[in-house]
Amino acid sequence: MKIAVDAMGGDFAPGVVVSGALEACREYKQPVILVGDEAAIHNELNGYSGTDLLEIVHAPEVISNNESPAVAVRRKKNSSIVRSVSLVKEGEAAALVSAGSTGGVMAAALLGLGRIKGIDRPAIVSIIPSLKGGTVLLDVGANVDCKPYQLVQFAIMGSLYAEKVMGISFPRVALLSNGEEDTKGNELTLAAYPLLKMTELNFIGNAEGRDIFNGTVDVMVCDGFVGNVVLKTGEGLASALIEMVKEEVNKNMLAKLGALIAVPALKNFRRRLDYAEYGGAPLLGVNGIAIICHGSSSARAIKNAIRTAREAAENNLIGSIRDSVQDGPRREVGS
Repeated sequence: MKIAVDAMGGDFAPGVVVSGALEACREYKQPVILVGDEAAIHNELNGYSGTDLLEIVHAPEVISNNESPAVAVRRKKNSSIVRSVSLVKEGEAAALVSAGSTGGVMAAALLGLGRIKGIDRPAIVSIIPSLKGGTVLLDVGANVDCKPYQLVQFAIMGSLYAEKVMGISFPRVALLSNGEEDTKGNELTLAAYPLLKMTELNFIGNAEGRDIFNGTVDVMVCDGFVGNVVLKTGEGLASALIEMVKEEVNKNMLAKLGALIAVPALKNFRRRLDYAEYGGAPLLGVNGIAIICHGSSSARAIKNAIRTAREAAENNLIGSIRDSVQDGPRREVGS
């Protein structure tokens, strides 16, 4: 089982991406196909040993963040993103990982892999740190406007991801709203609530924003507009908390001495807030495994994204989604 990695995607590519791929090869014994400019990749590999699990597929073009994704995917057939998708489609790779243009990955995956039958729109997943480990939040940006039945599809995919990849048995699924009562919410959530109750999911009802972090919910469902705001707010809060702790520690000598004693706890605290622990955000709903990483991903984030991709493939995530949605909610006439 090989994982295709877009070597040219991300703010620090190809260096950081190559380093992350090497770490995955060494730590997980995972075969990786690095896709990108062959000369640039070889240059980064100079001096490294233990590269026997690495392959290189030459792709001289790069899709940048300032290009129209749909246009770039059609014009740049030899881009690292498009070639990575092609490797999955052709069965040469079990999954792909990219820290490149999110829109480019989505467009290439939709065009090259297509949607799973029964899924109207793919959704991007993010794992939000919580008191009990992590909460699956979706959608976090792929669809700013949604229909009620699409939220049900998101819930099905999110529940399967929590079960198959995160190992959560019978995940608790909730609908993100402004109150726990079934009468709370906007038109979208009010319409989605009864549809979710009719599923075989472990739907526990509405939940509020604080429930994402307190561990009472395993999967939180919302449209991409709300989800993206929640995600960016959470990232900003995590960064601010870390800086606040640093400022307080540096205020006086006593605090510094206390911090020395608490170094292990502080490191664990920072690790729990770090997106790199999960590596990337799966794009669920396309007919193949695609992991989208943060543009500023570190080597550790790339390594962990490769691990996530492998776990999704090993646990047949795509097949499970396909089986679960074949009789699921569809677009209604006139909707």
